[in-house]
Amino acid sequence: MSAPAPAATREPLLAGRGISKRFGGVQALSEVSFEIRAGEIYGLIGPNGAGKTSLFNVLTGIYTPDAGTFTFDGRPLNALKPNEVAQRGIARTFQNIRLFANLPALENVMIGRHVRTRAGVFGAMLRDRRTREEERAIERRAFELLEYVGVASRANDLARHLAYGDQRRLEIARALATDPKLLALDEPAAGMNATETDSLKALLERIRRDGTTILLIEHDMKLVMNVCDRVLVLDYGKKIAEGTAEVVQKDPAVISAYLGGDVALNLKGAA
Repeated sequence: MSAPAPAATREPLLAGRGISKRFGGVQALSEVSFEIRAGEIYGLIGPNGAGKTSLFNVLTGIYTPDAGTFTFDGRPLNALKPNEVAQRGIARTFQNIRLFANLPALENVMIGRHVRTRAGVFGAMLRDRRTREEERAIERRAFELLEYVGVASRANDLARHLAYGDQRRLEIARALATDPKLLALDEPAAGMNATETDSLKALLERIRRDGTTILLIEHDMKLVMNVCDRVLVLDYGKKIAEGTAEVVQKDPAVISAYLGGDVALNLKGAA
């Protein structure tokens, strides 16, 4: 079980208040409230269809909430576009891998880094000295991030030629290229074998130690229970539990939501 992050504070980095979202007749989120403290790994779990990815999409500007507000780093976050959310300091990955398959790994990360560039359209067209220097700096930083996640040896390989686990790591590197304060990961362990998942766990812990807060959606309960400081549980779009891994895995509402099946048994066995 992971110990609380030494750098975690009592002040929330991200606060959601009464977040609701409906799609036609489906209430995807219903008055969900939670807080994520700076310096922690915060888990978001629930059965399929619980509203986890919907919450991510509302947070990152893909959807607009019908009700409720987000505050991030002391500032309102509502009504922002996804690129504006990224500029504020929230980066995300997706449940389904969304890489530029026909570009090299290095260029995939460089694209993520451009959210922090200054050259603009005219600089890119004129290719002046400042623009060229900035581009070289972007390339250096992109390679450093590939080293950080463990895929630097594949820097010049097309993304589609990377092994599945390396593609997941590449997505994380691209997200880190935006210099996020909060890294939101949507099922990063999906499809990974046990060795790859253990390696991912070590990477998440390193990212947190290096100062980035993590919000993690994950179905691998062993990973969640061993890496997350606190966990939020959704079911049918509603918050049914929140707390430490030890508390959440024993909550009757959580066990009931998982119908007492394999996931609930894994919750008990992950402590």
